[in-house]
Amino acid sequence: MHKEGDFLAEEKKYLTISQLNHYVGLKFSKDPYLRQVMVVGEISNFRLRPSHQYFSLKDENAEVSVTMFRNDFARVNFQPENGMKVLVIGDVGLYEGRGQYQIRLTHMEPLGIGALYQAFQQLQTKLNQEGLFNPAYKKPLVRYPKRIAVITSPSGAVIRDIITTVKRRYPIVQLVLFPAVVQGQNAAASLVGRLKEVNARGDFDTIIIGRGGGSLEDLWPFNEEAVAREIFASQIPIISSVGHETDTTLSDLVADVRAATPTAAAELATPVLAEEIMRIQQAQLRLQQAVRNTLAAKQQIYQRLMQSYVFTNPLRIYERQIQQVDFLKQNLQQIFGTGLQNRRAWVDNLSQRLQNQSPLTRIHQGQTNIANLQTRLQMAQKRKIEISQANWQRQIGRLDAVSPLKVMQRGYAYVQKKGQVVHSVAELEVGSQVALQLADGSAQAKITEIKGE
Repeated sequence: MHKEGDFLAEEKKYLTISQLNHYVGLKFSKDPYLRQVMVVGEISNFRLRPSHQYFSLKDENAEVSVTMFRNDFARVNFQPENGMKVLVIGDVGLYEGRGQYQIRLTHMEPLGIGALYQAFQQLQTKLNQEGLFNPAYKKPLVRYPKRIAVITSPSGAVIRDIITTVKRRYPIVQLVLFPAVVQGQNAAASLVGRLKEVNARGDFDTIIIGRGGGSLEDLWPFNEEAVAREIFASQIPIISSVGHETDTTLSDLVADVRAATPTAAAELATPVLAEEIMRIQQAQLRLQQAVRNTLAAKQQIYQRLMQSYVFTNPLRIYERQIQQVDFLKQNLQQIFGTGLQNRRAWVDNLSQRLQNQSPLTRIHQGQTNIANLQTRLQMAQKRKIEISQANWQRQIGRLDAVSPLKVMQRGYAYVQKKGQVVHSVAELEVGSQVALQLADGSAQAKITEIKGE
């Protein structure tokens, strides 16, 4: 039989549940292979909680509990759902209270998104280094477009939003839809083909390319390198409207302008017609006012000039000179007498030349020249009319000479049978009634004999 002391000694060799779990927890925490473990699995038992998240990851054969604390879950940029496959990174540990091992997650992303996002970042870096995103290559939009090409799905809400907005803002522009596949394996080739087609036509002012919202996989055709390079190569300005405002694709970065929504794209592509008409009317009013002000200022200058001394009394300009000439003449006569007649004639000549320079003399001379030119013009017009009338009479004479009536006046006639002109004796029969058309009338006759040549 065991004594009571022996039972107490043996009891000290047993571990409590807490001690066991704590020991196993230390093993988990000290194992370097259980830190930052990368696991792929399917979400199960997920229910969104206000703080920390507790759910499970499973595959076909097993399941593990996971925990994600509030700070780590705040960095997740998608909404987890049951059945969603995810890629997770975390530390494996033991929840000692239940003796259950679990993964404390520090990162989680949907399966497949990671590879696409990495490809997106790599291609974005490559195109950026080549300068495809450089603002210097961005083409300005045409302010008043006549034709806009829309490359999108014909059945989506994008084209309806664009049509509605354009009709409201700028109904005089022509919208042309180029239907394209915007999702799936054939989407990139379809988009590139439509871009080439629009640029080859060359009769569009703006291109709008885009689609509605969706997942990264749905929007991926607009991240294809071929589509981005074709947008960059376009000679026509392009507005990109892909997904929602929070979505950003390589097409948005390469395009000349990015719009958050299809409605915003239509607003960027077109002005408001009513506002433009009002702006034109205001400019017209300003121009009219400026012209009126200019004319008024010029009219004032004209009135001042017409009221000036030069125009009101043009002869007064020469009065002083004439008086001076007369004074000199008198002085010459008094000093030199009759022996200076030649000098006086010279002075008279200067006086006459001075008078000839008067504006009135030039005006009279100009009026005489105008009258002579008018006379010459009238004579030339009369001569032209006479020549035209003579030519007309000659043409009438020529037409009259070849007139069939002239021929008939020389004794010729033509024969009609039952209202039809007879061209040959083969059309006649003995006894036939015919009508003879002469220059001054007609006569009825009967065929009594037919002779051929």
